[in-house]
Amino acid sequence: MNIEEFLNGRSFDAYDYFGAHPENGGTVFRTYAPNAWKAGVCGDFSGWDIVELNRIHDCGIYEVFIPHAYPGMKYTYRIYDRKGNMYEHCDPFGAGMEYRPFYASIIRDLNSYQFSDQDWMRQRTDCREKPLNIYEVHAGSWKKDEAGHTSYLYLADTLLPYMKECGYNYVEFLPLTEYPCDESWGYQTSCFFSPTSRYGSAEDLMQMVDRFHQNGIGVILDIVPGHFAVDSFGLKCYDGTCVYEYPFKDVQFNEWGSLNFNLSRNDVRSFLFSAADYWIEKFHFDGLRIDSVSNILYWQGDRSRGINQNGVEFLRLMNRGLKTRHPDILTAAEDSTEFPHVTGNPDEGGLGFDYKWDMGWMHDTLEYMQMDPYLRSPGADKLSFSMWYFQSERFLLPLSHDEVVHGKATILQKMNGDYENKFPQARVLYTYMYMHPGKKLNFMGNEIGQFREWSEKEQEDWELLSYPAHRQFHDYIRALNHLYLHSSHLYYDYGFGNFEWADLNSTGRAVFAIRRKTAEGEILAVMHFDCDPEAPYRISLPPCKRTELLLHSGQTCFGGTWTEPESSFHIINQETDAPAQDLQNAVLEIMLRPYDCLIFSVEY
Repeated sequence: MNIEEFLNGRSFDAYDYFGAHPENGGTVFRTYAPNAWKAGVCGDFSGWDIVELNRIHDCGIYEVFIPHAYPGMKYTYRIYDRKGNMYEHCDPFGAGMEYRPFYASIIRDLNSYQFSDQDWMRQRTDCREKPLNIYEVHAGSWKKDEAGHTSYLYLADTLLPYMKECGYNYVEFLPLTEYPCDESWGYQTSCFFSPTSRYGSAEDLMQMVDRFHQNGIGVILDIVPGHFAVDSFGLKCYDGTCVYEYPFKDVQFNEWGSLNFNLSRNDVRSFLFSAADYWIEKFHFDGLRIDSVSNILYWQGDRSRGINQNGVEFLRLMNRGLKTRHPDILTAAEDSTEFPHVTGNPDEGGLGFDYKWDMGWMHDTLEYMQMDPYLRSPGADKLSFSMWYFQSERFLLPLSHDEVVHGKATILQKMNGDYENKFPQARVLYTYMYMHPGKKLNFMGNEIGQFREWSEKEQEDWELLSYPAHRQFHDYIRALNHLYLHSSHLYYDYGFGNFEWADLNSTGRAVFAIRRKTAEGEILAVMHFDCDPEAPYRISLPPCKRTELLLHSGQTCFGGTWTEPESSFHIINQETDAPAQDLQNAVLEIMLRPYDCLIFSVEY
């Protein structure tokens, strides 16, 4: 690390300098406390007596080498302000930490694990022209072992094969940085460089990521660069003054009760830039999802209070720096605002994210599915509105953890009607999601038709798969996932002309049809959002050679009533053997039952 770069807000590798670094039979400890009177470290290596650190730079860098301080030993810093008051903290750059409620840092050797994911790393991309189908996971509540626990290595044994079977090619973990309170799900971070000890060590996490990569699965980490936990052992008042937080009370705390980072300080920017780069460089994470971007863009996350220009500049510099160092990783913004050019080039005024969560699509679509089916035809604009603005950013479509907690009901439960009618409507919802342009994200449990709201205290209700309706729904999501992964029409999301409404509710029956097109052909999806009884529906096809049914949501294997799905449609005037110049428009006639979805490939 270059000290001047750190002080000027340009450092992305401060973790290689600060923290505890094993070397030469001991450990070098370094911390940054710009306004301290003095600083010390104590731990297992000293019988918890204080060893004073030496101030080696006028800016407030303290350092000491301690022989016989080895990986696995615990330690804390004791920082004294100019009045002699002492503050005990975990290491802001610590690579390990005790299991809650204890808070001592742990010396870790981050070079002890050797990755074997070279093939994956060579071909890794940001997925702009590849499928990106994300399974969002809270590590502690996906599935537990027989003793009621989970771990990074247990997830590698269980989650990895499940994802491959189900057709997800990326996993996104809710924050795995250390945090003191289970109920925060990791969003109230206490140490930004330490993997949470709930599930194992830093080496265990490296091994988990490595195994995912060796099996062709990418790994994304949710991080929180906007705010931090208020616990006194963390970053709060680190040297007796506001080093990391704003000193002004009106912007110091946010709506969640945590402390906002002072993004106007260059040293704080270097800390956060380095925290983002750390997980990519040291742990081989393939991407970062940035939580609560609105709280960074606007003062207190409130547009009426104005834009925080320091936050805007911070995001722009962070994304530019990360993509310069790692061009093949991806970054995604959780942002519900209308702030422009979130995925725009930072050199041209954009923020530089690869993707932006389309929160508007999510809210509108779920509200549409909660409507009475007979009102869906006149309410069609709720479903179609997202396409008016979709080309403005590179969007990602999320059905995330935030939509299945705090009394909102699960995705399946949100569907209108009784138990039996919720499943076919959820099949329509997901068909629409996968036909709509944009990368995909689905939270764990959604794919099995979870009825109980998610809780971080309990694993998902896997016993539901013993019930036919839930197993059949799970099988449909799996078929849809695999279709998406293997259909370039569905993941060339941002190409001009890739999307077209083939029918935007023309019949008054809440029937929509979407074309996803490439030069070779197209995928056509017909989706019936209404509960009308069986009736014929016709749609014109362009001049084509061949039409093939790829997926029918009404098949009995998915919980529908079509035993022979091919009998539900026929082509009128299709000339499969005619020369290309002689091909004529054809008409596809479909017998639609309530909530039927049919997906076809069309070859030109």
